[in-house]
Amino acid sequence: MVVNWAVTNESCQIAQTTGSYACKKNSECVDNDPDYDGYRCKCLEGFEGNPYLPGGCRDIDECVKNLHECKNSTNCKNTAGNYTCFCPVGQMGDGTKEGGCQLHDGNAFGIVPTLFRGVGAALVHTALGIGATCIVVFVGQMIISKLKEKFFRQNQGSILEQKLLQRKDSSKIANIFKENELRKATNNYDESLIIGRGSFGTVFKGVLEDNRIVAIKKSKTIDQSQIDQFINEVDVVSQINHRNVVKLLGCCLETEVPLLVYEFVSNGTLSDFIHKNKANNPTWEIRLKIATEVAGALSYLHSAASMPIIHRDVKSANILLDGTNTAKVSDFGASKLVPLDQSEISTKVQGTIGYLDPEYMQTSQLTEKSDVYSFGVVVVELLTGERPFSIARPEETRNLAKHFLSCLKKDNVFEIIQDGMLNEENKQEIKEVAVLAAKCLRLKGEKRPSMKEVAMELEGMRLMEKHSSTNEDLNESLSNIYELGESSKHGDIGG
Repeated sequence: MVVNWAVTNESCQIAQTTGSYACKKNSECVDNDPDYDGYRCKCLEGFEGNPYLPGGCRDIDECVKNLHECKNSTNCKNTAGNYTCFCPVGQMGDGTKEGGCQLHDGNAFGIVPTLFRGVGAALVHTALGIGATCIVVFVGQMIISKLKEKFFRQNQGSILEQKLLQRKDSSKIANIFKENELRKATNNYDESLIIGRGSFGTVFKGVLEDNRIVAIKKSKTIDQSQIDQFINEVDVVSQINHRNVVKLLGCCLETEVPLLVYEFVSNGTLSDFIHKNKANNPTWEIRLKIATEVAGALSYLHSAASMPIIHRDVKSANILLDGTNTAKVSDFGASKLVPLDQSEISTKVQGTIGYLDPEYMQTSQLTEKSDVYSFGVVVVELLTGERPFSIARPEETRNLAKHFLSCLKKDNVFEIIQDGMLNEENKQEIKEVAVLAAKCLRLKGEKRPSMKEVAMELEGMRLMEKHSSTNEDLNESLSNIYELGESSKHGDIGG
């Protein structure tokens, strides 16, 4: 089971100045998860163990454990947190599986020093130096090229190409990007262009040669046994064409872990919108619009896509907003395709604490109703302005969903609605949305509504709201006309 959690409610910067700082030797502090207050410790790359125990993390001997890319273990030298490949004395090369080692030709240049003296010898040595540099560069480029070809084959690039060529609608064909194209787009993966980090990887902002702004996701790892599934998911997800789903533009298969390229969405995450912009006090109308759009997107994924897709990690940090606060569901790194003849699939439990469906946690059976539960938590987040889980809160309110349901049961749910959002005009509508959220949070998945039902109900509320607003505007206009008429009458009488 995979869940996220944090230590205390302090940031890394503050925690490192206290005596209770938990991260030990060869570990680092992480506090950039938008869903939780506090920090976590993790072993540095190349180290393993428990970062919270005395002594900290231990160096991984990649040479002994065969976790290296060297020709063999005798060409591998372990270093702290890493390793290097080398060639034995008398051989040349980089010692890797791809580059290997080659014997020096001892006689190739042996007679040169005896044939030339003085300036002549210096010129020859210079020429040899330049030639050797060119050879090294050429060999290096060949190695990189071979590696790219290897990764492309390993990542089933030719299979994806065949799938894409079979599509009839050219507008839905994903691009297969070159590695150097994406490296250039991100200025060699400049850290200043990082726009997101998560448990699955890092997202960079990039600009392609045609000036399109994109988001490029570098995943941390991929299970090679699941490459076929990855290719299938790229094929299916790239065909999704919904205004409230972030568009997958393509991928790059020339790297060990494939890169994914998405449309760039400019206004950050819903999590930031709720938790970092509280002072702006966004209106209830905007929040209801966002909830309706997300519900519509999930409904589409579950029932209208070419193959049903369960997102599996629905949360406010995975919902992006554009310049008009239009919601777009993103991050399909944990998503699963559901065969048309199945309603559930068995998987390792994965998701984010506070959003995770309790039934899925107990049974490991993933259904579309798991997304319904997570969406219910997002709606509660929109209603209350609180994070789904925080150890900084009292124990009885630590889990937001449980606290919300308790308040609703006691008929005092209005006490936890975000300050400044509730008024007499929207009171009834907020109550109705709260009740709908509670239905999504039912413990048994079969008793939860489908996302299609949720989307229809929210859309109905928005239409009623617009109809009510139109009527109010009309009544106000009539009232103004009446007042103007009365003023005219009084003026005539006064005259």
